[in-house]
Amino acid sequence: MTPKWGANWEDDLAGAPTRALGDPNIEAMSEKVRLDFESVFMFYLPRICEHCLNPSCVASCPSGAMYKREEDGIVLVDQDRCRGWRFCVSGCPYKKVYFNHRTGKAEKCTLCFPRIEAGLPTICSETCPGRLRYLGLMLYDANAVTAAAATPDSEDLYEAQLGVFLDPNDPVIAAEAERQGIPHDWIIAAQRSPTYALIVRHRVALPLHPEFRTMPMVWYVPPLSPVADVTAAAGYDEANPDDIFAAIDTLRIPVEYLANLFTAGRVAPVRDALRRLAMVRGVMRAHQLGISPNVDPSDVGLSEEDVEDLFRLLAIARYEDRYVVPPAHAENAGRLLAQHSTSGCSLDEEGGPGMGGGGPETQAVPGFHLRRQESADDSVAGRDERGRMHLRISDRPPSAPGPATLGGAE
Repeated sequence: MTPKWGANWEDDLAGAPTRALGDPNIEAMSEKVRLDFESVFMFYLPRICEHCLNPSCVASCPSGAMYKREEDGIVLVDQDRCRGWRFCVSGCPYKKVYFNHRTGKAEKCTLCFPRIEAGLPTICSETCPGRLRYLGLMLYDANAVTAAAATPDSEDLYEAQLGVFLDPNDPVIAAEAERQGIPHDWIIAAQRSPTYALIVRHRVALPLHPEFRTMPMVWYVPPLSPVADVTAAAGYDEANPDDIFAAIDTLRIPVEYLANLFTAGRVAPVRDALRRLAMVRGVMRAHQLGISPNVDPSDVGLSEEDVEDLFRLLAIARYEDRYVVPPAHAENAGRLLAQHSTSGCSLDEEGGPGMGGGGPETQAVPGFHLRRQESADDSVAGRDERGRMHLRISDRPPSAPGPATLGGAE
């Protein structure tokens, strides 16, 4: 094969001179972004599976192999039920589901769920040299996910998803969560969650492409270019908050580009997040120099305590502050599975493409390797004249997949 393009082809500006103008993120602002040496910009955007609240990979899987765990919201692939249909690969708009041609199964990020169950952070988080990843528990209203995902205007999806999250510090919500079986230590962890602080309390973290309507659960703090350098080069006073905030709209990374990435084109939330980050920088710079800051955090909706909290999280966060991962409660997994045992795949009938069955009385289906061995033993139907083995999925033609239902609590 001679590959000409791939899902990550444009990483590190590869192919940018010929393809960057077709980037949908800059399509609406192609006149503003000039791809020459003076105005070029680049920043790294680490991407993993979003473990969405409304995952399209789960909805597109005909066999029901892709599922969202009820106990913690992690999206996984049941390797025994996967039939290699690959609808999940094309159904994920973030392109984070891959097909393993050796095993004939779909694979994806598992969020290191054995470590999460033990109360440990993911490997990618713990080994990050820049300490830029945070893990925390979020409480949300599962019944509100569908309505939020169906918000008519895509620019309102960011606020709609914020409305799904619940405040763990609210005594009423905490009491109701505990009444519904969420362990007390999980509620305490939700109150200490760094992700809740960055997403809801301070609103400096934003979702990646909310217009996909999958309700992603991996959020990003947008990059803040060197604002002080920009203002100084333009002849402005870098200590003047008005000049600092005005410079945000003239950064090397255009605010409109960030809005197309994180808020479906709505500029205001991105600008507000950058203004809060600039405010933290200005206040803490004044404290380091031993002078009184000439900026007022209330101008961007922050208090002095919020500035200190953001600085603690984003600049000098300790291990236990970046990763608040309570250990799993195995007893809850069985209870939740029993409550939702009726919400199976619509193709789980005997002989259908799913071949999964709806309950304990259904006979287990052989996995891929067992099927392969059966084909190898069958010299007539299992191999062709060239000795190649065939994977027999079903004797019946596939039927149309039915609707998927989702739910859960984190």
